[in-house]
Amino acid sequence: MQERLQKLISAAGIASRRAAETLICAGRVTVNGEPAALGARADPETDVVCVDGRPISASVAAPRTYILLNKPRGYVTTLRDERGRPTVADLVRDAGVRLYPVGRLDLDSDGLLLMTDDGALAQALTHPSHAVDKTYRTVVSGDVAAALPQLTAPMELDGYRIRPAAVEQTAPDVLLVTIHEGRNRQVRRMCEQAGLKVRRLTRVSEGPLKLGDLPPGRWRFLQEDEISALKRLVSQKKP
Repeated sequence: MQERLQKLISAAGIASRRAAETLICAGRVTVNGEPAALGARADPETDVVCVDGRPISASVAAPRTYILLNKPRGYVTTLRDERGRPTVADLVRDAGVRLYPVGRLDLDSDGLLLMTDDGALAQALTHPSHAVDKTYRTVVSGDVAAALPQLTAPMELDGYRIRPAAVEQTAPDVLLVTIHEGRNRQVRRMCEQAGLKVRRLTRVSEGPLKLGDLPPGRWRFLQEDEISALKRLVSQKKP
């Protein structure tokens, strides 16, 4: 996540924030080899910040936070809503840091939502080139038998040809749908094209993460092996 240069320099113990401003104005601070301007920001995980030619170690940055939230229906996946609706930020205020949702779940959907302050990982996970698999427990109404061949075939949304989904029928009206992209309301729109109406949509997994029995509205910190698995996932896939 990007921070003001003054904060990064102060955190490194080089100078106070006020003194750091003086260093920046004097042209003694660079970001990725370019002179920095007052008010500039940088991500210590991805950018090289130097003072007088000496890099600030990324190790001085605050540790990143990664949590898994079971988003209930009725919450919007944003930090602030101009219409005054409840947001996922309301549910994770006690995490102690400002966290950002990775991807989205629409207002009427619930389930697994990753939230973090690791901007580099969030960007990698949501980049189309990485195609992180997401699985949704989908309760539907309609002719499921007729819909299955359509759901598992290539479909087109917004003029974009999406990859075939993996679909498992676990009950007469329940499907586990795994998609490889993350287009807007993709599972709902796929089901609609196949003649089904979605009555409940719950994301139960994303990449190596599993929702499990986490209650709605509750969250937990990711375990170290889960964080490592996410980082391996994006490092193995190339844009």
